[in-house]
Amino acid sequence: MLDLWAETGQLCMKILGEDVGGMGRWYIALPPVLVIAFLVGLFFLAAAGQSRLNLANEHMHRSQLREQALSEFAALMTDAESAQRGYLLTGEGAYLIPYAAAAAKVSSALDRLHAVYGSADQVGSEFQQLRSLANKELAELQDGVALYKKRGTVPAATIVGTDTGKRTMDAIDGIIATMRKEEAAQAAAADTEWQRDFRLSRWLSTAGVILNIGLVLLAIRLVYGEMRRRARQSAALREQKLQLEMEVAARTRELTALSTHLQGVSEQEKSALSRELHDELGGLLVAARMDLSWLQQRMPTADQAIEQRFKRIHDSLSAGVDLKRRVVEELRPTLLDNMGLFTALRWQFKETCRRTGLRCTEIIPELEMNFSPDASIGVFRIAQEALTNILKHAEARSADLSITLAADTFTMRISDDGRGIPIDAPATSTSHGLASMRHRIAGLGGMGNVRRGDLGGTVVMVTIPLSRMMASESEGGGPVPASRVPALKQAQA
Repeated sequence: MLDLWAETGQLCMKILGEDVGGMGRWYIALPPVLVIAFLVGLFFLAAAGQSRLNLANEHMHRSQLREQALSEFAALMTDAESAQRGYLLTGEGAYLIPYAAAAAKVSSALDRLHAVYGSADQVGSEFQQLRSLANKELAELQDGVALYKKRGTVPAATIVGTDTGKRTMDAIDGIIATMRKEEAAQAAAADTEWQRDFRLSRWLSTAGVILNIGLVLLAIRLVYGEMRRRARQSAALREQKLQLEMEVAARTRELTALSTHLQGVSEQEKSALSRELHDELGGLLVAARMDLSWLQQRMPTADQAIEQRFKRIHDSLSAGVDLKRRVVEELRPTLLDNMGLFTALRWQFKETCRRTGLRCTEIIPELEMNFSPDASIGVFRIAQEALTNILKHAEARSADLSITLAADTFTMRISDDGRGIPIDAPATSTSHGLASMRHRIAGLGGMGNVRRGDLGGTVVMVTIPLSRMMASESEGGGPVPASRVPALKQAQA
């Protein structure tokens, strides 16, 4: 029961910690307070009842001891008188043995009787009378025995026939009867008081049990009500959480679609700008170089200054053509459109490592599937961003590129031996490069993971379903052999 109320009290304390209002707190806290107060009171009542029971038991034990002492004293007096009269009437010396034994024990019996009564004032005079009468009776018995020994049977029989000894024994019996009556009255009064206390304790216990049952029912009702309230709150919170999750998922899909759309628009703009630079600017620069060469052939001169000017113009036009080619390749790699994704990745990886002095290792399949233009440019930009991060932040000495085509999955792994990214960077990083990679991967329906390598460095793992990368039938095409790498220089030109 105490454990049940302790658990109920703990639950109530938790409920009180919530904002239920002043009246609500008192309403919830009142039953435990009443229960605790009642249990404390019941404990003290039980302790008082036990104390009274101990006192009653002690009184009963003392009454028994007094009764035993009174019975022992009366029996000794009777034994002494009977043995003395038997000796006087028969003259046999055997009666003197129990007589002497009883007479010798009377004094110690009186001492024990006085000890069990203690210092009771109401029996002080009775003890004095009892002791005096006992001594008188013993003296008379002793005189009778002495007279019998000196004068014979007749004088002793005459003493026995008198009622002097009888009156003394009657007085002793009267005092003993009075003491027994007083002790019985006290015992009866103590028993009556104990019975009354016992009935009171039983009624209090019954009332306490009923009150406990009522308080338990009240606490159960409060706990059940609180459980229902919390269940309703939990259901409402779950519903709100589900609604928020649905809204977040919808907003995430919208943002992902918007990001994919913006990236697509950006790639289209870069592609248009790349074509315009290639066609317009490239044509202008090539025409200027051709005109310059025609002028040099039609207007030969021996002036070194003029020749230096022609050469400077030629070098500037060549540098412009190279700049145009680099800008066009950055905006939209021509290898991606002409040779395919794998060739473009292989060239990008080797060219980046050649410029920076990295030791590069690549594992790329020879045959390329018919990837859609959006998937090809998306994967290319992901690899380009990963290589850019290696050059800017990794401080690496080597880099690895691996592409695997499973039955229905495209997997790309880019790793380095640099200092690596912080452990919590993928979850908390606000880098625009990583965010762009995540959006591109999400737009292709894949999964990406940026983590520290087992031996240090950084590992970028990209997994995309092949079904999301394949070109539709309307886009045409088929597997593109990646072995056309010898045409790389022609495509660059």
